[in-house]
Amino acid sequence: MSYINLTADNFNANMREEGLVILDFWAPWCGPCKMFGPVFEAAAEKHADIVFGKINTEDERDLAAHFNIRSIPTLIAIKDGIMVFNQAGAMMGAQFEQLLQSLRDLDMDKVRAESPASRNDRPAARAAAM
Repeated sequence: MSYINLTADNFNANMREEGLVILDFWAPWCGPCKMFGPVFEAAAEKHADIVFGKINTEDERDLAAHFNIRSIPTLIAIKDGIMVFNQAGAMMGAQFEQLLQSLRDLDMDKVRAESPASRNDRPAARAAAM
């Protein structure tokens, strides 16, 4: 599967509650974005089980603001509905492949257990907050 051009209109329809989503925030005038584009597109072709989405920050200012994008390119990874990676800057192909493998290997039970939001869902945390 190749990448999807994400917009405010199709963003939610392309998000997954399970699995991995990689978002590339970019702009047409951005030199590092142009350098990273082919790396991102090649990975999208290679990894059909991952949703790859490109978001043009010039056209989709609300999405960029929602994710607090301050620099481009910025990569965001969402796994099982939880943001697990957010980093500005382009990557080389091997580095990006290594990131994708690390994200695949990420233990989401551990991430949920360590998440401050999930601690608030625990009975002891709710009781202590009262």
